[in-house]
Amino acid sequence: MPAERKPMRYGHTEGHTDVCFDDTGKYIVTCGSDGDVRIWESLDDDDPKSINVGEKAYSIALKDGRLVTAVSNNTVQIHTFPDGAPDGILTRFTTNTNHVVFSESGTHVAAGSSDFMVKVIEVSDSSQQKTLRGHDAPVLSVAIDPKDVYLASSSCDGSVAVWKISEQTQVISWNVLQKSSDVSNAKSICRLTWQPSNGKLLAIPVDKTVQLYERDSWNNVFNLSDDFITQPVNVVSWSSCGKFLAAGSVGGFMTVWNVETKECLERAKHEKGYTVCGLVWHPSGRQIAYTDTEGCLGLLDGLSSGLAKTSTTAAAADAGKEVKDYDDLFDGDDDGLLEEDPSETRSPPKRSLLDDEDEDDLMHSLSRPRKRGAILDDDNSMDVGSLKLGVGKDGEDDDSASLVHLAPVSSALRPDYEGPLPTPRQKPFQTGSTPVHLMHRFLVWNSVGIVRCYNDEQDNAIDVEFHDASVHHAMHLINSLGHTLADLSQEAVLLACEGTDEIASKLQCLHFSSWDTNKEWMVDMPKEEDVQALCLGQGWAAAATSALLVRIFSMGGVQREIFSLPGPVVCMSAHGEQLMIVYHRDTGFDGDQSLGVQLLQFGKSRQQILHGDPLPLSKKSHLAWLGFSAEGTPCYVDSEGMVYMLNRSLGNTWTPVCNTREHCKGKSDHYWVVGIHENPQQLRCIPCKGAQFPPTLPRPAIAILPFQLPYCQITTEKGQMEEQFWRSVLFHNHFGFLAASGYDFDEAGKSLVQKEQQELLMKMFALSCKLEREFRCVELAELMTQSVVTLAIRYASRSKRMALGQRLNELAMEKAAEITAQQQEEEEQEDFRSHLNAGYSRTDSEWSQPRARNQMQQPLPHEEVHAGAEEETPECEMMEADEVPETKKQRLNPFGKATNSPEKPAPKPVLMATKEGRVNPFKDAGVVKSPGFTAGQLRTANILDSMAKSTKKPSAPGGQVASKQKSPVLKPLLPKQRTKTQATLFQTGPKTASKKTEEKPSKEEKESRVQSENPVHAAAENTENRKPKTGFQLWLEENRKGILADQPDLDEAEIIKEGMGRFRALSAKDRLSLTEKAKGGAVGDCAEMKKRKRVEGEGLEVPVNETAEGDANSSKKKKQLDTFSKLSEFAFSKD
Repeated sequence: MPAERKPMRYGHTEGHTDVCFDDTGKYIVTCGSDGDVRIWESLDDDDPKSINVGEKAYSIALKDGRLVTAVSNNTVQIHTFPDGAPDGILTRFTTNTNHVVFSESGTHVAAGSSDFMVKVIEVSDSSQQKTLRGHDAPVLSVAIDPKDVYLASSSCDGSVAVWKISEQTQVISWNVLQKSSDVSNAKSICRLTWQPSNGKLLAIPVDKTVQLYERDSWNNVFNLSDDFITQPVNVVSWSSCGKFLAAGSVGGFMTVWNVETKECLERAKHEKGYTVCGLVWHPSGRQIAYTDTEGCLGLLDGLSSGLAKTSTTAAAADAGKEVKDYDDLFDGDDDGLLEEDPSETRSPPKRSLLDDEDEDDLMHSLSRPRKRGAILDDDNSMDVGSLKLGVGKDGEDDDSASLVHLAPVSSALRPDYEGPLPTPRQKPFQTGSTPVHLMHRFLVWNSVGIVRCYNDEQDNAIDVEFHDASVHHAMHLINSLGHTLADLSQEAVLLACEGTDEIASKLQCLHFSSWDTNKEWMVDMPKEEDVQALCLGQGWAAAATSALLVRIFSMGGVQREIFSLPGPVVCMSAHGEQLMIVYHRDTGFDGDQSLGVQLLQFGKSRQQILHGDPLPLSKKSHLAWLGFSAEGTPCYVDSEGMVYMLNRSLGNTWTPVCNTREHCKGKSDHYWVVGIHENPQQLRCIPCKGAQFPPTLPRPAIAILPFQLPYCQITTEKGQMEEQFWRSVLFHNHFGFLAASGYDFDEAGKSLVQKEQQELLMKMFALSCKLEREFRCVELAELMTQSVVTLAIRYASRSKRMALGQRLNELAMEKAAEITAQQQEEEEQEDFRSHLNAGYSRTDSEWSQPRARNQMQQPLPHEEVHAGAEEETPECEMMEADEVPETKKQRLNPFGKATNSPEKPAPKPVLMATKEGRVNPFKDAGVVKSPGFTAGQLRTANILDSMAKSTKKPSAPGGQVASKQKSPVLKPLLPKQRTKTQATLFQTGPKTASKKTEEKPSKEEKESRVQSENPVHAAAENTENRKPKTGFQLWLEENRKGILADQPDLDEAEIIKEGMGRFRALSAKDRLSLTEKAKGGAVGDCAEMKKRKRVEGEGLEVPVNETAEGDANSSKKKKQLDTFSKLSEFAFSKD
């Protein structure tokens, strides 16, 4: 006869309820949304005891006189039973606790919350807690293994996970549930449970069935279902004997199965069809208590007679069949079984699945071999292993199949393996996005804007919002393709969707910064290849696919490079011309992920910075955010809240710069990172209270967290200054990167930062002096600049620390020597460049003169002569106040305008090469008029400089440089016509000296006259007005013949190269002596050279002693006018 359904009793207000029995079965305990816990002595109890525990009570658990409740104030409370006296708070969450359960031993309590976490608390000492993190949505239910080894949990993210409690690691996970955003929206609360006593099976309600999974192997053994159930199963419960399983569904359907035979034994329906949300067996197995969502309590009574009758009938049928077929055991090849009991033939496969308590029952049956009924009636005569191997309702068993199937289970011995267990690989994700299963989610949130996705019954759309409205207006897109990935930049929006059996995975780009009308393009991926990660760079886009490929596209949709990844992609990010990819290098163990990172530099200089190096993560964590700072430094964040930044100055290593968990008020709070800035130092993130991800509405507020490197003794003054200094060094490495990449940066800001760093060093120096740590003072001084070391010496002397002052003095001298050696090496390199450029037509200085390029390439001898003349500018000439500013401007400004130069620091070496350290290595190269031409050109250049300065508006420096380089080239082409034009223009030169076309012919005319009138004196002047030679120049003049004797086929450029190589091979002492010799020989002649220069500037007829007479200013004016008039007359007379 079916079980009797008792009339329902009103217990609580409308809402979720829960029910349980005490250990003896005397009391029924319920809780509800009214915040009360009621203790019923029976269903007919008209005055149950009531205990108010809070505003709402979501779940209860009762064991050994302790009543545990999950209350709406985010706490798990404990009360005494049946008195109901409060006994403290076990644990707290940041949001509602959805389910609590006791372990079978009663020593631990497990609780699952809407903040995605599961906690296992020791009842005797609530401070002993274990937290299980891994779900991406609120936890629906939890269940502890009877042996206290495993814990099972279900979540709104659609997964059911099994955890190993001692290691706090996830063993396995099944995505079998329907995803939802919250417990209230879940189709089922999925109250899963373990089989009592041995925990062999885990029962999970999945849709309209109950799936049973085997322990350790975690295989889906079988499913229980019934046509009577038409809606999703909500809750399941085992009987105390472990043979029967009851289930309650959303529509009020309740079913009881015999797990061994898979037979449905009882069916009952709620009298009003309300959803069953609480279900529990009486310890005796005679009753089932249940509650609904309307706050009512019900009871199914009389189950023991029906279940016992069904069990006895099945056992009797099996016994009759066994006795009938008993003689068959002795037929054929089974003669050897005569001496053995037939039950022993099945004992080995059973023992592989039995526990210790079951083996006692088996040995008891073996001690009475003649009582077949005792064997057949034993509870373990038909165990789960035999059910798995094909025992049907008729009791037929295939022995051969069972033996073959059970062999791997018995031989695996997985519980005996104590080594590390593999960690499930992290799934691909998009930086700045929230989980895909949410109906309202962020596709991306970055420094440019926000992309939201709405996927519900009313709307399926994507909204794009920009932080700066001037970039682009907000956009509303219809998500007809079901895009799940997105990235946003100041140029475009990039979207991607997964592929299906009918539709390929697509990559869609909305290029809103395009100047044409077609702003959208789309690309289909190859078959069975899905886009798993994407990003946008400056003028390009990248997509990583499931085929372990990275595909690069231009912003207009042109397919560019494609390359393979060593493992499945996890995340990808881009900034400017940099691309960073994180992928799985290998399988991780014990909860750790094994990730690798690649960093590629696009643009003109394409290179790979990081070659798949391991990505450091916190212990048992995974990657949570990947990106770049606003200045372009790679950064990432792990699930434990640690922020890491790439240290380019320390071999591209990763340095932790912040721990967001230290700023969280609660254990379940998180900070969701959206951006990182280095100057100012800001970590921009969204605080998430009780959750890992922010909601889409209302719009979350941004919080700014400070950075702090994990240095020791950070509370002391010394530790604070050390942390500030090295953090400043780390966070301003981007200046060097920007300079090397050709980007503009704030020079004033860089200087200010360097000043602050030196101030910190000086403060640490002073502190070390006070602590009498002089060795530490010297270590700090090694980090200082030379000027700051001088201040440190003064501080040490005033502190009367003479030994320290002496050490610092030696250090200062070493730093000065290093600076001198560095400058000398730079001069040698510049000399080498200057000599090398002098032998070729395409020098750096000519890049700013596109009009003269074709002409400069033709007459190479004259060009070499001009380069030699430019090198021989006297050093003493720089001391004249009327010439120094003009020459500097003439040589520097043209290169400042060369914006198309490939390297930004190029003007400085070019200036040094054209002004300092040059001699004329080509004076013996076969050009007849080389010495006189060079000297004349040099002298006229000096006169023009003084003339240009005397005018009110100086001429453009670019034109002067161009004219100086073009003059020796253009003169041989059309000498007479050019001289006539030059004479005409030269007469109006002082009035319009700022025009380039007028200065060029004047200089050429001067050169022609000086060369024709006095070539001998010009040659003498060339040797007198020469700039002081460097050590290399002196050595090259002495060894030029030796080089030509060894290699006579070398031209001038190759001679310079060979000479530079031999000079560097000399010892440092020899090079230093040559340098000093070169400098010493030139100092004494400086005054005489200056004097001769002035005399020659006034004309050949003026005596030398006349330069000392009169005022200096009148002398200069006379020099300019006399020279101008003489050159003008010469031009007319020549014509």
